[in-house]
Amino acid sequence: FDAIMKIIREAHSVSGSAALGWPDPAIRATGILLLICTLFYIMPRTAVLGAILITGYLGGAISIMARVGQPFYFPLIFGILVWGGIFLRNEKLRNLIPRRKD
Repeated sequence: FDAIMKIIREAHSVSGSAALGWPDPAIRATGILLLICTLFYIMPRTAVLGAILITGYLGGAISIMARVGQPFYFPLIFGILVWGGIFLRNEKLRNLIPRRKD
């Protein structure tokens, strides 16, 4: 949703990005980048790569929000949900994390 709003330059998205210090020409490029990362996440063969890329994007969001003094709960929680989702749908990833069997 955020990617599409940045790509079509929806007024609230543009003003919110500008308030965080993003230059106007970079807003659409950021939306395209996020959309590409999301598409990687959706496709099963590239889902782990997509999760890594989205985590990088969200890490940047956290650092920008911390820099301007805004709460960064949403990108943090969203990052946890991204990895929770990939963990639940990817058996190979689940096998990487050891579990105790008593």
